[in-house]
Amino acid sequence: MIYARILLYLSLAASFVFLISGYGYQWNFWSLGMGFTLLRYGAYASIGLAAISLLSIWFLRKSRARAIAYAVVSLIFTGIVSVTALYWQQQAGSVPPIHDITTDMNTPPEFFALVRLRADAPNPPEYAGAETAQLQREYYPNVEPLILETDLQEAMDAAVMLIVRRGWEIVSVNRKDGRIEATEKLPWFGFKDDVVLRFTDLEEGGTRVDMRSKSRVGRGDVGVNASRIERFLRDLEMRT
Repeated sequence: MIYARILLYLSLAASFVFLISGYGYQWNFWSLGMGFTLLRYGAYASIGLAAISLLSIWFLRKSRARAIAYAVVSLIFTGIVSVTALYWQQQAGSVPPIHDITTDMNTPPEFFALVRLRADAPNPPEYAGAETAQLQREYYPNVEPLILETDLQEAMDAAVMLIVRRGWEIVSVNRKDGRIEATEKLPWFGFKDDVVLRFTDLEEGGTRVDMRSKSRVGRGDVGVNASRIERFLRDLEMRT
Protein backbone atom coordinates (compact mmCIF):
# COMPACT_ATOMS: atom_id res chain seq x y z
CA MET A 1 0.00 0.00 0.00
CA ILE A 2 2.80 2.42 0.89
CA TYR A 3 4.63 1.45 -2.31
CA ALA A 4 1.54 2.15 -4.43
CA ARG A 5 1.02 5.52 -2.76
CA ILE A 6 4.66 6.53 -3.35
CA LEU A 7 4.36 5.42 -6.98
CA LEU A 8 1.28 7.62 -7.38
CA TYR A 9 3.00 10.65 -5.84
CA LEU A 10 6.06 10.21 -8.05
CA SER A 11 3.88 9.84 -11.14
CA LEU A 12 1.91 12.96 -10.33
CA ALA A 13 5.14 14.86 -9.70
CA ALA A 14 6.69 13.76 -13.01
CA SER A 15 3.52 14.63 -14.91
CA PHE A 16 3.36 18.02 -13.23
CA VAL A 17 6.99 18.79 -14.11
CA PHE A 18 6.30 17.88 -17.75
CA LEU A 19 3.21 20.10 -17.87
CA ILE A 20 4.61 23.07 -15.96
CA SER A 21 7.80 23.15 -18.06
CA GLY A 22 6.00 25.07 -20.80
CA TYR A 23 3.73 27.22 -18.68
CA GLY A 24 6.64 28.24 -16.46
CA TYR A 25 8.45 29.58 -19.52
CA GLN A 26 5.30 31.27 -20.81
CA TRP A 27 4.79 32.95 -17.41
CA ASN A 28 8.44 34.04 -17.29
CA PHE A 29 9.28 31.87 -14.28
CA TRP A 30 12.35 30.45 -16.04
CA SER A 31 14.27 30.51 -19.31
CA LEU A 32 13.46 28.51 -22.44
CA GLY A 33 16.50 26.33 -21.80
CA MET A 34 15.24 25.50 -18.31
CA GLY A 35 11.79 24.83 -19.73
CA PHE A 36 13.16 22.30 -22.20
CA THR A 37 15.29 20.69 -19.48
CA LEU A 38 12.23 20.22 -17.26
CA LEU A 39 10.28 18.95 -20.25
CA ARG A 40 12.93 16.38 -21.08
CA TYR A 41 13.39 15.05 -17.55
CA GLY A 42 9.65 15.08 -16.92
CA ALA A 43 9.20 12.95 -20.04
CA TYR A 44 11.99 10.53 -19.11
CA ALA A 45 10.64 10.11 -15.59
CA SER A 46 7.09 9.60 -16.85
CA ILE A 47 8.12 6.95 -19.37
CA GLY A 48 10.01 5.05 -16.67
CA LEU A 49 7.19 5.38 -14.17
CA ALA A 50 4.63 4.29 -16.76
CA ALA A 51 6.55 1.05 -17.23
CA ILE A 52 6.81 0.59 -13.47
CA SER A 53 3.09 1.31 -13.03
CA LEU A 54 2.19 -1.27 -15.66
CA LEU A 55 4.29 -3.92 -13.93
CA SER A 56 2.93 -2.88 -10.55
CA ILE A 57 -0.66 -3.49 -11.65
CA TRP A 58 0.30 -7.08 -12.35
CA PHE A 59 2.21 -7.63 -9.11
CA LEU A 60 -0.46 -5.89 -7.03
CA ARG A 61 -3.35 -7.79 -8.59
CA LYS A 62 -3.94 -9.73 -5.36
CA SER A 63 -3.47 -6.70 -3.13
CA ARG A 64 -6.09 -4.30 -1.81
CA ALA A 65 -8.24 -2.55 -4.40
CA ARG A 66 -6.93 0.86 -3.35
CA ALA A 67 -3.33 -0.14 -4.07
CA ILE A 68 -4.31 -1.32 -7.55
CA ALA A 69 -6.26 1.92 -8.09
CA TYR A 70 -3.16 3.95 -7.20
CA ALA A 71 -1.14 2.03 -9.77
CA VAL A 72 -3.84 2.46 -12.41
CA VAL A 73 -4.05 6.22 -11.83
CA SER A 74 -0.24 6.39 -11.98
CA LEU A 75 -0.30 4.59 -15.32
CA ILE A 76 -2.97 6.92 -16.70
CA PHE A 77 -1.06 10.10 -15.87
CA THR A 78 2.37 8.88 -16.92
CA GLY A 79 0.91 7.13 -19.95
CA ILE A 80 -0.61 10.34 -21.25
CA VAL A 81 2.68 12.17 -20.77
CA SER A 82 4.66 9.36 -22.36
CA VAL A 83 2.44 9.17 -25.45
CA THR A 84 2.55 12.95 -25.84
CA ALA A 85 6.34 13.08 -25.52
CA LEU A 86 6.92 10.18 -27.90
CA TYR A 87 4.49 11.65 -30.44
CA TRP A 88 6.26 15.00 -30.55
CA GLN A 89 9.65 13.29 -30.71
CA GLN A 90 8.48 11.26 -33.69
CA GLN A 91 6.96 14.34 -35.29
CA ALA A 92 10.16 16.34 -34.87
CA GLY A 93 12.17 13.56 -36.49
CA SER A 94 9.86 13.28 -39.49
CA VAL A 95 10.10 16.91 -40.67
CA PRO A 96 13.05 19.16 -41.56
CA PRO A 97 14.50 21.63 -39.02
CA ILE A 98 13.01 24.73 -40.65
CA HIS A 99 10.65 27.36 -39.27
CA ASP A 100 9.75 29.61 -42.25
CA ILE A 101 7.11 28.33 -44.71
CA THR A 102 5.57 30.18 -47.64
CA THR A 103 3.41 29.53 -50.69
CA ASP A 104 5.78 31.65 -52.81
CA MET A 105 9.45 30.79 -52.35
CA ASN A 106 10.62 33.04 -55.19
CA THR A 107 9.07 36.23 -53.84
CA PRO A 108 7.85 35.35 -50.34
CA PRO A 109 5.39 37.76 -48.69
CA GLU A 110 7.27 40.18 -46.46
CA PHE A 111 6.57 41.27 -42.90
CA PHE A 112 6.14 45.02 -42.42
CA ALA A 113 4.04 45.85 -39.36
CA LEU A 114 5.35 42.74 -37.61
CA VAL A 115 9.02 43.67 -37.95
CA ARG A 116 8.99 45.78 -34.78
CA LEU A 117 7.28 42.99 -32.83
CA ARG A 118 10.00 40.57 -33.89
CA ALA A 119 12.83 42.89 -32.88
CA ASP A 120 13.92 40.68 -29.97
CA ALA A 121 13.07 37.36 -31.63
CA PRO A 122 15.94 34.93 -32.29
CA ASN A 123 14.60 34.29 -35.81
CA PRO A 124 14.82 37.44 -38.00
CA PRO A 125 11.85 38.56 -40.12
CA GLU A 126 13.71 38.05 -43.42
CA TYR A 127 12.99 34.89 -45.41
CA ALA A 128 15.23 32.00 -44.39
CA GLY A 129 16.65 31.44 -47.88
CA ALA A 130 17.35 28.85 -50.58
CA GLU A 131 18.14 25.92 -48.28
CA THR A 132 14.84 26.33 -46.48
CA ALA A 133 13.03 26.62 -49.82
CA GLN A 134 14.57 23.36 -51.05
CA LEU A 135 13.60 21.51 -47.87
CA GLN A 136 10.07 22.88 -48.12
CA ARG A 137 9.73 21.65 -51.70
CA GLU A 138 10.84 18.21 -50.59
CA TYR A 139 8.76 17.85 -47.41
CA TYR A 140 5.76 20.16 -47.99
CA PRO A 141 4.87 19.96 -51.70
CA ASN A 142 1.20 20.73 -50.94
CA VAL A 143 1.92 24.23 -49.64
CA GLU A 144 0.77 26.25 -52.67
CA PRO A 145 -0.94 29.57 -53.44
CA LEU A 146 -4.72 29.69 -53.35
CA ILE A 147 -6.63 30.95 -56.39
CA LEU A 148 -10.09 32.33 -55.63
CA GLU A 149 -12.82 33.44 -58.00
CA THR A 150 -13.84 36.27 -55.66
CA ASP A 151 -12.45 39.80 -55.87
CA LEU A 152 -9.57 40.94 -53.68
CA GLN A 153 -11.51 42.87 -51.06
CA GLU A 154 -14.04 40.10 -50.59
CA ALA A 155 -11.19 37.61 -50.18
CA MET A 156 -9.56 39.86 -47.57
CA ASP A 157 -12.84 40.19 -45.67
CA ALA A 158 -13.17 36.40 -45.54
CA ALA A 159 -9.56 36.07 -44.36
CA VAL A 160 -10.06 38.61 -41.58
CA MET A 161 -13.16 36.80 -40.36
CA LEU A 162 -11.28 33.50 -40.40
CA ILE A 163 -8.37 34.99 -38.44
CA VAL A 164 -10.76 36.36 -35.83
CA ARG A 165 -12.50 33.01 -35.59
CA ARG A 166 -9.14 31.33 -34.95
CA GLY A 167 -8.32 33.77 -32.17
CA TRP A 168 -5.16 35.15 -33.79
CA GLU A 169 -4.04 38.68 -33.05
CA ILE A 170 -4.49 40.92 -36.10
CA VAL A 171 -1.50 43.26 -36.34
CA SER A 172 -2.23 44.99 -39.64
CA VAL A 173 -4.82 45.02 -42.43
CA ASN A 174 -3.52 46.98 -45.42
CA ARG A 175 -6.21 46.95 -48.09
CA LYS A 176 -4.25 49.21 -50.42
CA ASP A 177 -1.34 46.78 -50.60
CA GLY A 178 -3.50 43.69 -50.17
CA ARG A 179 -1.73 42.46 -47.06
CA ILE A 180 -2.80 41.10 -43.67
CA GLU A 181 -0.38 40.43 -40.83
CA ALA A 182 -1.29 38.46 -37.71
CA THR A 183 0.18 36.45 -34.84
CA GLU A 184 -0.87 33.17 -33.33
CA LYS A 185 0.16 32.45 -29.75
CA LEU A 186 0.54 28.74 -29.19
CA PRO A 187 -0.65 27.09 -25.98
CA TRP A 188 1.65 25.54 -23.40
CA PHE A 189 5.00 27.27 -24.08
CA GLY A 190 3.27 30.36 -25.48
CA PHE A 191 5.44 30.52 -28.61
CA LYS A 192 4.38 33.18 -31.11
CA ASP A 193 4.27 32.45 -34.83
CA ASP A 194 3.73 35.29 -37.29
CA VAL A 195 1.65 35.14 -40.44
CA VAL A 196 1.42 37.40 -43.48
CA LEU A 197 -1.19 37.02 -46.22
CA ARG A 198 -0.72 38.68 -49.61
CA PHE A 199 -3.67 39.18 -51.97
CA THR A 200 -3.08 39.81 -55.68
CA ASP A 201 -5.60 40.68 -58.40
CA LEU A 202 -5.40 38.33 -61.37
CA GLU A 203 -5.73 39.65 -64.92
CA GLU A 204 -8.19 36.92 -65.82
CA GLY A 205 -10.25 37.74 -62.74
CA GLY A 206 -10.19 36.47 -59.22
CA THR A 207 -7.56 36.71 -56.51
CA ARG A 208 -4.34 34.90 -55.74
CA VAL A 209 -3.65 34.41 -52.04
CA ASP A 210 -0.10 33.80 -50.83
CA MET A 211 0.65 33.05 -47.21
CA ARG A 212 3.79 32.88 -45.12
CA SER A 213 4.10 31.59 -41.56
CA LYS A 214 7.27 31.92 -39.49
CA SER A 215 8.18 31.04 -35.91
CA ARG A 216 9.88 33.64 -33.74
CA VAL A 217 11.76 31.02 -31.72
CA GLY A 218 13.31 27.67 -32.59
CA ARG A 219 15.28 26.17 -35.42
CA GLY A 220 12.52 23.72 -36.29
CA ASP A 221 8.74 23.93 -35.94
CA VAL A 222 7.70 20.22 -36.00
CA GLY A 223 5.58 21.01 -39.06
CA VAL A 224 3.35 23.58 -37.37
CA ASN A 225 3.81 26.39 -39.91
CA ALA A 226 3.10 24.24 -42.96
CA SER A 227 0.04 22.74 -41.29
CA ARG A 228 -1.19 26.22 -40.37
CA ILE A 229 -0.96 27.44 -43.96
CA GLU A 230 -2.63 24.36 -45.44
CA ARG A 231 -5.52 24.44 -42.97
CA PHE A 232 -6.05 28.19 -43.24
CA LEU A 233 -6.10 28.30 -47.04
CA ARG A 234 -8.36 25.27 -47.18
CA ASP A 235 -10.83 26.91 -44.82
CA LEU A 236 -10.56 30.22 -46.69
CA GLU A 237 -11.43 28.47 -49.95
CA MET A 238 -14.49 26.91 -48.34
CA ARG A 239 -15.71 30.31 -47.11
CA THR A 240 -15.41 32.19 -50.40
